[in-house]
This record gives sequence, C-alpha cells and structure tokens, in this order.
Amino acid sequence: MTLKDKEEEIFKLISEYISEKKESEKWTEGEDWISYSGPRFDSKEYVAAIKQLLSGWLIFGKVGREFELKFPSFLGQKHGVLTNSGSSANLLMVSAAKSRKFHKPLKDGDKIITPVVCFPTTINPLLQNNLVPVFVDVELPSLNLDLDQVEAALEKDPDIKGIIFAHVLGNPPDMDRLMALIKKYDLLFLEDACDALGSYYDGEKLGSFGDMSTCSFFPAHHMTMGEGGFIATNSQKTRTILASFRDWGRACYCNSLKPGNVTAETACGKRFDNWLPGMREALYDHRYVFDEIGYNLKPLDLQAAMGLEQLKKLPSMDEARRKNWARLRAIFAKYEQYFYLPQATEKSDPCWFAFLLTVKESAPFKRSEIVQFLEDFRIQTRSYFSGNILAHPGYHHMTVKYGDMDECFPIAQLVTTNSFFLGTFEGLTSDKLDYIEQTVDNFFKLRLSAISKKG
Repeated sequence: MTLKDKEEEIFKLISEYISEKKESEKWTEGEDWISYSGPRFDSKEYVAAIKQLLSGWLIFGKVGREFELKFPSFLGQKHGVLTNSGSSANLLMVSAAKSRKFHKPLKDGDKIITPVVCFPTTINPLLQNNLVPVFVDVELPSLNLDLDQVEAALEKDPDIKGIIFAHVLGNPPDMDRLMALIKKYDLLFLEDACDALGSYYDGEKLGSFGDMSTCSFFPAHHMTMGEGGFIATNSQKTRTILASFRDWGRACYCNSLKPGNVTAETACGKRFDNWLPGMREALYDHRYVFDEIGYNLKPLDLQAAMGLEQLKKLPSMDEARRKNWARLRAIFAKYEQYFYLPQATEKSDPCWFAFLLTVKESAPFKRSEIVQFLEDFRIQTRSYFSGNILAHPGYHHMTVKYGDMDECFPIAQLVTTNSFFLGTFEGLTSDKLDYIEQTVDNFFKLRLSAISKKG
C-alpha cells in the first residue's frame, strides 16, 4: 500500500468514525443538556483539518489566504484578514485605526462612543490603545445602543471621533439614523458584527456599514473553526495595515500575495534593499522589516481548512437559526405580559445569534427563578454578556465619571438583573424545542398556581 493509499484510507476511516459517532449520539429528555450553542461539524471539517495537518504546513498559509479571499463578501466588504479569534479581530481593528498610515488615524485620548452593555472585547481594545470610551445606555427590547443618547453625546462633545458597538445577537439598531449621525459628525465607524453574520438591514449585510467590521468564529457563533475571527474592509490599504498588525508589525506583504512561500522572490521583487530609514546604507531582508508595533495573532491553516467547509453550510445553519428563533418567540409569546420580547428592528432581517428575554419589573418572578428552573431541567441559558460593564471589578473605577448608575444607565441596570438568552443554533431540534416549551409552560403553571394560592 502506497503512502497515497494509506492517506486515503485514513480519510475514509475518519469519515466513517464521525458518521457512526453522530448516529450513535442520542439526546435523552431531562437527562442530557440542551446546549445553547455549539459547533455543527460532520466528517468534512475533520477530514479537512487532518488533511491540512498531514500536509506538514501548520501556520497561516495558502489555505488561510484562500479563506481571506472568500469571506469578505459575507460581510459585504471587499478585503479582509483572518485572525485567531473574534477578540483579536476587534483588537486589530482598533489598533489599525491608530496607525499613522490609516486614512483617518485616531490619536491617544480620542473619545469613542460605545454602549455600556457589551462584551468586554468590544471596549477592551479602546483601553488597550489609549482611547477613551464614552458610554451610552441601551434601549428596550433590543438592548442596542440608545441613539438619543448617542446624538446628545455628539452634540455635547466635539472631541468624540468614532463609534464602536456590536449588533445585539444579530439585530441592528436603526442604521439609517446611525449612519446619518456618522456622516454628520464625520465619525469613524468600527462595526462589531461578531453576532450578526448573515443578518441584513434594508437589504444590506451587517458588516458592510463600517470603515472596518469584525466577525467571530468561536464555537458558539454562526460558524466556527474552533477559534478564529475576521476583520473586513473595502480598503486594500487598510487591509495591508491590518495584516501588518496581525503579523508582528511586519512591513512585507508577501504573506498576502505569496502566503507560506519563504523561498521564492518577494511580491515586491526587492527582498534585499535599503529598507531601514535608520540605516540607509544597509541592505536588509524586507521580510524582517517592521512598520507597526504589532502582535502575532495569526490562525492556523488547519482552522482555515475547517472554515472553508463551514462556509458551505452557512445557508442551512442560518435558516435553522431563523426557524428556531421563530419557534421560541411563539413559545414565549404566551407569556408576553412578563417579558420584553425581542423583535426585529424595522427594515432588518436578523440571522439570530440567540433568543433574548428581559423579565419585566412587574413580573411575579425574578430572572434568577426562571433561569434556575430551566437549568434544573438541563436547558442552558446565558446572561446577556456583561450587563452593565461598569459594574464589573475590572471597570468599576470608571464609574467616577458618571455618578449614579441608576440615573445614568437605568436600562443597563435592568439588563444586569433581568436579561438572559436561549440558543437558536441548528442543534436545537424539534424534540428539544418541544421540551423547552413543555418546561416553560410548567414553570408558569407552577408559578401562577403559587400566586393564586397566595391570593
């Protein structure tokens, strides 16, 4: 048997193993957890990963670059950079916006509007880049940033230079109003679309509105490669800056035009030249010239190989999210008097990351009670990320700028105590959704019965 024959046998056995493993997996009601999300792989992702591993090429290379060329259109952009996580994508996006080469570079101390209810990796890059977050509250039921507060902040403070936020679980704010404000005040818009892959506003893809936009491939997200992230842009120049920051700050762009090819001539045709402004007489290798104070945030080609297979499945995975969200809304619509139920923003078509619920202040139960009930019956829930980020130990010192949290950010306070979400991903099969409905109905039957007895 030749090596090629053995390789094919390996791939065949992997396919058979994964297929048999999936067929043997059974969910038992009340015993096994209903996950809120997770990867949806079949044998194709595993074979692609092993094939890349056996090739002997591990780091970012031709497969990663192939993904970079295919993915930007999914965010409505032309160019992009693949990185090792969605968090790194946000860090690179903000860092690139401070580059001296960027078309509208930010400077230390510049102020950036961001919602106080967020995931930390949306605002951490601001702090890590010596920028100043200007927090605004969110609105119900979407939990998107309050555009009235955004407009008020812009009118009050001319030093605000940009805005960054994540579309909440795939549902955008009023993008017409937002983009009008961005144009009026000449703002940089950094669009976090990590939860919004496959979502639209007025026929345009979320991710297409920002100067740059990001996406995450964490296992809980719309697609995954284990870990991974992406930054998209319509500017080739910006794409070059992003790649430099990702690749140690390297000046050479061969990793884009000749990925993984370190033995051939460079893309510019001048590998050894007078590249160093500090030593003009030195002939130096362009591959080791550094333009930016960068990072090493590259993904593996193995991850990109899995991602290419996931792209083929996005239509069916997106359809499942929309369908499951609609089913969950029907389940909870029966109890609408107790919740702020999610609804798509006017003109939007979200591909829902999750099903968001905020318990009303007047409800005869607390979030903790319904969440504990669901978890007791092995239905996973999640809080809405940070709630009010300023309540957390790492950020609480910043409250000194704002004073009383209940006055400044009343909705954020409510989100922290009253909001949670359930999953929508493809793994929520009809039998699991039936069980969720049965469990929710039982919670309200018991709760309302207890209230009736007290009355």
